[in-house]
Formats: sequence, C-alpha cells, structure tokens
Amino acid sequence: MAQSESAPQGGWTIHHGLGEYGTDYANRAIVALVRLGANLAADAVYPHATTDADGQPLTGQHRYLLHFDADQLPPVRGFWSLSMYNDKQFFVDNPLGRYAIGDRDDLRANPDGSLDIHIQQQSPGPEQESNWLPAPAGHFNLFLRLYWPEQPVLDGTWTPRR
Repeated sequence: MAQSESAPQGGWTIHHGLGEYGTDYANRAIVALVRLGANLAADAVYPHATTDADGQPLTGQHRYLLHFDADQLPPVRGFWSLSMYNDKQFFVDNPLGRYAIGDRDDLRANPDGSLDIHIQQQSPGPEQESNWLPAPAGHFNLFLRLYWPEQPVLDGTWTPRR
C-alpha cells in the first residue's frame, strides 16, 4: 500500500501506510533514507504538527493548549505520548527535563474528565505544571505517538484537535 497523508486537521498531519511497502520500492527507499523504518499503522500512528490550527508555525512566543474531551482521549490499546522537537528535530532542553508527556504520566484531569496539555515556554503555574510540555523560545514541532491504535484512529474518525 502506498504512503498517504491526510490533510492537516487543526494543524495535525497524519501519514498512513508508512510501513506497508509491498512492491513500492521507491517508498521503501524514501522511508529508509529519512527514518530507520516505519511501523505498520496497526502498531503505531504518529500525527505530526508544525503549525497551529490557523496555519501559523508553532513557536514558543505563543501558548497552546491540546484539549481532549473526556470521551475523546486518544483511543489506543497501548499508550500515547506527545513529544516536542526543535527546528533541527532534537528534543528541547527545558527546566523540567521533560521531553514527552502522555498517559503514563501523572496528569491532572479537569473536573469534567477532560484533559488539557499546556504547550508553552513559561510554566502555566504550579496547579497545571503536571500537564505542561515546555516549549523553546523559537520554532518547534510536535508528534503525538499512538501505540496500538484503535479503529477510530485507523479509519480517521478520530484526530487530535488543538
């Protein structure tokens, strides 16, 4: 199956079919060139964001909120995490030494069961710091890693929103 890319939704792009090469040797070569390989979608899906919902580049000059309604947490049988990279694709050094945040962390849910992840350079304050992914001053990008995704991720009926 050839690689495909869904249109950005709320700033997120989702690539499909990365690990499904079949006889598409050109696609296999491209993936080998820019990555060490790729998982099958049934194993992992990686929504990627370089811009905000308005199409503007992500930068530490702004504050962002990744919100999941209580019934819209990433549908996975494994786990999920959000990782941040700078404009050179390296993890971002920060005061917490936190390079990713996800369902295996001690996140604080909102009273209604929803979840907010604060993506910004400055601390959102002590009450929200458990849900803070520190951003650099400059440009950055995000990967939401969804391991062993459920059908709504695979068929595109669930996508992250910012």
